[in-house]
Order: sequence, then structure tokens, then C-alpha cells
Amino acid sequence: MEDLVVIGAGIVGLATAREVLRRRPGAAVLVLEKADDIASAQTGHNSGVIHAGLYYAPGSLKARLCRAGQRATKEFCDEHAIPYKTIGKLVVATDAVEVDRMERLAVRGAENGIELERIDGDRLAEMEPNVRGLAALLSPATGVVDFREVARAMARDIDELGGRVITRSQVRSIRELAGPSGEVVVGSDTGEYRTRKLVVCAGLQADRIAAMGGLAVDFQVVPFRGEYYQLPHDRSDVVQRLIYPVPDPGLPFLGVHLSPTIDGRITVGPNAVLGFSRERHPRGSVTARDVAEYLTFPGMWRFAKSNIRTGVDEMRNSLFPQGYLELVRKYCPGLRLEDLRPYPAGIRAQAIMRDGTSVEDFLLRSTERQLHVCNAPSPAATSAIPIAGLIADKFASAA
Repeated sequence: MEDLVVIGAGIVGLATAREVLRRRPGAAVLVLEKADDIASAQTGHNSGVIHAGLYYAPGSLKARLCRAGQRATKEFCDEHAIPYKTIGKLVVATDAVEVDRMERLAVRGAENGIELERIDGDRLAEMEPNVRGLAALLSPATGVVDFREVARAMARDIDELGGRVITRSQVRSIRELAGPSGEVVVGSDTGEYRTRKLVVCAGLQADRIAAMGGLAVDFQVVPFRGEYYQLPHDRSDVVQRLIYPVPDPGLPFLGVHLSPTIDGRITVGPNAVLGFSRERHPRGSVTARDVAEYLTFPGMWRFAKSNIRTGVDEMRNSLFPQGYLELVRKYCPGLRLEDLRPYPAGIRAQAIMRDGTSVEDFLLRSTERQLHVCNAPSPAATSAIPIAGLIADKFASAA
């Protein structure tokens, strides 16, 4: 009998198992992952940014967890000798509309307790000679790391604390037994496991696993491809900091940005294109079941109706890199089309409700013995350690 089974060995699932083991030494904790390796989905395909938390609605779970996560991630890296860099981020306004949005963003960041500095155009040019803008917000605490390395260190901690991580173990069934036994029975490719509590951090499969567990599911996970490019090695000094556009408050994504990575590259992206497969990353991948499900989900049609212009623009820029480039040239005019080199895409799991609204905060659903992380949007990687603490609190209170 396990004390806890966690489904999903991304960074949130691993952080949760580790936190429970730290709080309850000797607990029987098992993590099941269907892929060949840990951190192979969203954790292994993100931009590697340690976010500071300036974007998010004051008082939201997102804002609180990101602020705590930025500190916790760096402390974890220090403890485990994982390299990271606090290089800072500049959010650049290139016209009057964006300057106004930037000022509102500054107010929101201040309400969230985020350290920010307003930068005028002249100082921006001094700090980043290849970047142009009327003004910018500097977030000095923003950093970069390889979150796959963070996840691997968490897996090592789990092993040292007596837990287990089993890969190639796709979950096939979940039964929550009634009565005094208080068990959940999880059927998987590697056998059947009985556990007192089940935590599900299934990312792109969150809705399906929730339904498997008997929860009422009023949302669907829709995949959005985040397509990236990388700059050639001889352009790796174009910027020293993360360079972001001012986001459109009407859109759920932050826009195409320049991101120095911990290994010395500079990535360009991501966009946000409706995907045709939840888990297949190559361009042109289609999984019929995934497409059929969202085409028959009424919330998807309501969402599409509200975002049709944005969707068309994103698809056009995906097909024609010149449009993608122009988004970046607004603030970094020296980049050329030949500078955009291939780089692996990521797939974001976006929960959409039946009324067509996209879920922008963390979404948790539970039964007496199960807790499902149904939506864990960016900055989930940054926030993984405090998310794990929140889940462990619930686990302890129900134990």
C-alpha cells in the first residue's frame, strides 16, 4: 500500500512527491510517468525562464505562487549546484499604446510586490544597444535555468528520501474505493497500485485522467504549439537580458520574446498556434483523437469565435516566418530572416471551460482521496516548489 501515488513526472509532480517525502520521512511515495524519461513534455520544452511574477492579477494564486517560486527555485539550485543566471528582463514598449499598457503593468507588478524599475528610451539603448523602444520595465530578479536539470535533481531527492519514480508506466484505470479502506486503485502498464491518496499532475492529459478518476469534468485541455527559433552563434551577443514585448491584456500569451538560455543560446519565441496533437512535437503532427475532441467541445467553438483574428495571425506567422520576424523587429530591428534557425517547439496545455473562457490561473479539483492539478499554466515551472507545498498542505490535512 502506498501513502501517495503521483501521476506525472513533470516538474510539478516531482516537486509534490519530494515535498511530501520531506514532510513525512518514511512515507511510501510513488511517481508514475508514461514516457521513457522524466520532464519530457512541458517541463522539457519551455523557455527556461525563472519568472518574477509581474504579469499576474494581484491576489491570484498565480501571482502568489510565482513570487514564492522565484525565490524557492534559486534556493533549490544553490542547494543542488544547478547553474542559473539572474540576468533580468526588460519589457519594452515601442509605441504610445504600449507605453500606456506598460504603466498599467508596472502598477500591477507593484501590487504584487515585484521589484521593478522604469527605463526611458535613452537608458534602454545604453543597456541593450540592439534594442529600440520608447520605454521599458526592468525586472532585475528574472533569471534563466534548465528546468530539466531542476526536475532531475528533484527525482534524485525522491530516490534518496525513499520514494520511487517509475517511467514507461501509463495509467489505464483509477478506482476510488468506498468504505473504510480509503484506497484508490491505480492500474498502469507496470501493475496495479493501491494508495491512500492520489495526486495527478498530468498536464496535457489532465482532463482525461480527471474523467478516469470519476471527477465531473467541465473543461477540456486544448494544445497550443509554442514555436521557437534560435539565433546563430555569431548573434548570441545581440542581447544580454530577456527582452519581452508589452503583452496585449486581451490575450493569454506574453508575445514573442528574445531569451538568452543557460547554455549560451538565444531563442526567439514562442508564438501560440492551435495544435493538432497533444504530445507529438514535430511540425505537421496530427492526432485524430485530439482534434476530434476539441472540435466536438462547445467551449472550443466559443473560444475560437472570441479569438479568431488572433488565431489567424498566429497561424499566418507560423507558416510565414517573415511575419514572425516582424514581431521581433519591432524592438530588435537588426535581426534578419536568415537569423531565425530551427529550434524544438513546445506544447502548452490550456484548459478551456465549456463557456469558452480560457483558464488563466491554476485549477485544482479533488475528491476525498484524489487531487488533480487540472491547469498549470506558465509560470508553473517557476512555481513548482510552492505549488508542491500547497498540495502537500492538502495532503496533510486529509491524512
